[in-house]
Amino acid sequence: MPLAKVMAPAIRLAKEGFVVDSGLFRGMRSDRSNVGRFAGKDLFFPGGEAPKAGSRFVQSDLAHTLEVIAARGPSGFYAGEVADALVAEEKRGGGIITLEDLKRYKPEWRTPIRSTYRGYTLLTMPPASSGGITMTETLNILETFGPLPKYGTAAYAHLLTEAFRRAFIDRNEKLGDPAFVKVPMEQLTSKAYARQLASGIDRMHATVTPAFRTGAEPDHTTHYSVADNNGNVVSTTTTLNGGYGSGVWIPKGGFFMNNEMDDFAAQPGTPNMFGLVQGEANAIVPGKRMLSAMAPTIVLDRDGKVLLVVGAAGGPRIITATTEVILNVIEHSMSLADAMRAPRLHHQSLPDSLRYVDGAFSVAVADSLRAR
Repeated sequence: MPLAKVMAPAIRLAKEGFVVDSGLFRGMRSDRSNVGRFAGKDLFFPGGEAPKAGSRFVQSDLAHTLEVIAARGPSGFYAGEVADALVAEEKRGGGIITLEDLKRYKPEWRTPIRSTYRGYTLLTMPPASSGGITMTETLNILETFGPLPKYGTAAYAHLLTEAFRRAFIDRNEKLGDPAFVKVPMEQLTSKAYARQLASGIDRMHATVTPAFRTGAEPDHTTHYSVADNNGNVVSTTTTLNGGYGSGVWIPKGGFFMNNEMDDFAAQPGTPNMFGLVQGEANAIVPGKRMLSAMAPTIVLDRDGKVLLVVGAAGGPRIITATTEVILNVIEHSMSLADAMRAPRLHHQSLPDSLRYVDGAFSVAVADSLRAR
């Protein structure tokens, strides 16, 4: 379909507006200290308050920007009036992005990671996202154990935690933009390497994450999955990183600037906003893409037909959440709705602690995990 047709609904929503619901009202209000520092405060906080639930929210500048992109394609953003507005606001605020930076930017095609789990095939995202490799490594480790323990048991939670721990240790030390660092993809996605890692798991005791060797949005990440009646499927994750990104608003452009720089290891060995401790492979270099946790994934059944089109939001929790939804369907025979609703756990190697959704474990299971 032509770009203008695809974008028409978004343009209409921006131009004519939509009704603010209670969730959006609460979200805006909670980010007032961030957004309110910049030019977006007049649109998002007229009179100093967030638009009330039930009011209509109109974004005229965004509508115009989308119309320009619909008419001109990528050059409607990376050159011309939209680019000029972006660079002007950067300059006014002491930023460093130039028209030359925008002109030089280009997307890169990366070959998807193709892996298997118990006869199912996964097509998922390669670096500069860490999602696909980390998820593949986790599933490969779990596959070595044969049928997994029952969902909700301490034995299952423990195995899942230990698999996540080992995959995230590799993620945080070895992954980065493949244009700048040598990523050992073959090793990290291999079944033999997973067996080696799995051999170090004690079924009754937690491992201690080793000291880190430095020498690795939750509010504004969006995932959507699409399927059509011809069998085509798309899995897409997009983000501003934190809530409303950096909060910097582009007047006349109608959009926020992200704060994706936090996905770099700005100071290797030091936690970022998600608590991730990462190494030199993900250090900042001009022109380098930061290491994200996005994990848009397509799962094929044993006959090669589409089973799942999945992904998630939540910084590093994207990886664990997407993995757990897949496991819930394949290992625990849950429906997709139940698989998504089932309480989740999260471990990212450092900080060395197991996080879980309230109600995920019974008192007895929680006690058993503490004992481990």
